Amino acid sequence: MNLTLKDTFSTELQSDPKTENTPRQVTEACFSYVTPRVPSSPQLVHVSAEVANFLGISEEDIDSEHFLKAFSGATVIEGQKPYAMCYGGHQFGNWAGQLGDGRAINLGEVVHDDNKWTLQLKGAGSTPYSRTADGLAVLRSSIREHLCSEAMYHLGVPTTRSLSLMLTGDKVLRDMMYDGNAAYEKGAVVCRVSPSFIRFGSFQILAARKDLVNLRQLVDYTIRHHFPDCKEGSKRGYLSFLKAVCRSTVEMIVHWQRVGFVHGVMNTDNMSIHGLTIDYGPYGWLEGYDPDWTPNTTDRQYKRYRYDNQGKVAHWNLYQLANALYPLIEEVEPLEEILKNFSDEYTQAYAKMMCSKLGLSAIDENDSLLIEQLESALAAIETDMTIFFRELSNWNFKNSLEDQKEIIEFLKPSIYNIEELKDVVLVEWKEWFRAYSKRLELETITDEDRKVSMNLVNPKYVFRNYMAQQAIDKSENGDYSLISELYELLKRPYDEQLDYKEWYAKRPEWARNKVGCSMLSCSS
Repeated sequence: MNLTLKDTFSTELQSDPKTENTPRQVTEACFSYVTPRVPSSPQLVHVSAEVANFLGISEEDIDSEHFLKAFSGATVIEGQKPYAMCYGGHQFGNWAGQLGDGRAINLGEVVHDDNKWTLQLKGAGSTPYSRTADGLAVLRSSIREHLCSEAMYHLGVPTTRSLSLMLTGDKVLRDMMYDGNAAYEKGAVVCRVSPSFIRFGSFQILAARKDLVNLRQLVDYTIRHHFPDCKEGSKRGYLSFLKAVCRSTVEMIVHWQRVGFVHGVMNTDNMSIHGLTIDYGPYGWLEGYDPDWTPNTTDRQYKRYRYDNQGKVAHWNLYQLANALYPLIEEVEPLEEILKNFSDEYTQAYAKMMCSKLGLSAIDENDSLLIEQLESALAAIETDMTIFFRELSNWNFKNSLEDQKEIIEFLKPSIYNIEELKDVVLVEWKEWFRAYSKRLELETITDEDRKVSMNLVNPKYVFRNYMAQQAIDKSENGDYSLISELYELLKRPYDEQLDYKEWYAKRPEWARNKVGCSMLSCSS
């Protein structure tokens, strides 16, 4: 396995002068060197051949002992000096101070076909940032991260990728629901892949500590290697950098909303400066459309990270990034203008996205009201978001709206309890379909062309939590076949895939309140 290594983060930025791997406050440094923990009996569970290919890793490499050892943490690839990154962050709106890579270790950077990627092991042992934790990961959370990273990519959502999923052969003690019922589980390691793992919190920790020397070096490094259109070392360049992060963040969040994805832990240390979805913990997809839903048990009371609030939270998080950059700019007005533009751009991008989901080729002045009315109707009765929008491409604006049975029959595949579709709720749906049909009359494309365009943005298959849990349950018994099946299914989420039609279904009732299928903890 001949990887082309070209580390820049660890060679151009300040390292922690201390080398002992003990939990501590790391100051005046961007990272600490650390060696992955050697697993007792590593086993490859699944690999994304697609990710391996763009890294320059062949099928022969994947089958080798060297691959197994390198991406489980058993050996360090020659020329690599693994490290954990130092960063801080706001968690649930409160400043948490130093956080850092507590269970992630960067192996280094690989260059292939003129693209550079950072490889990172998650679950490979403790680091100086682990605090009281062990730095390990369990199989269930690793399955969720590995499959969801790849599923999101094929949905067209900006995301980090996952190369491989390994068992370590070791047992890890976890209290999944934080209820005092800790149990030993199978340990696992995922190899994550991204242009870099720099986060909003990477800048925040340095600004909070008034370490302006390293703050400037980190911002200049980030611009130099990842935002070359910005000019490093200048206020204008720093402002351009913030604009670029705002734009990519708008794109990411709008894609989340498009497919009904809820991240669950939008802390600033979980926000990538590349506008990529990162850190798959207690995430989930809307099943019954509920704008107030969050998958995170920790967020159950205040629902800060609920579906409908993700755009606002992203805006708040960008304010924290702007505050971290302020010491290098020392001007408030241009920062505030950039942040105001984020809100405007997000509103416009969201409206455009929703119109595309509705099969509208252009935005009409009344479309905002049409969208609001639809969102109200979807929330009025438990409606599966994914199935509703997929089925909507079959609606013909010439359909009769006088016969309520036709609307009930049309909504039946996506409504969880069709018997509840009556009275005021049914009237609301009828009025919406009437407005939608009238709007479609303004379109110039054919019904067939509209169906094609809608099916390109409304997926048929998403990685629902109950699907993940079924793969987890089988894996706990040593059967990893469902991981491979779901991986293949989710590579083509917009295709009909009749061989997998059983996965095109509402969440089964048994999964409504089952652990792992509804809300999850940060340990999930």
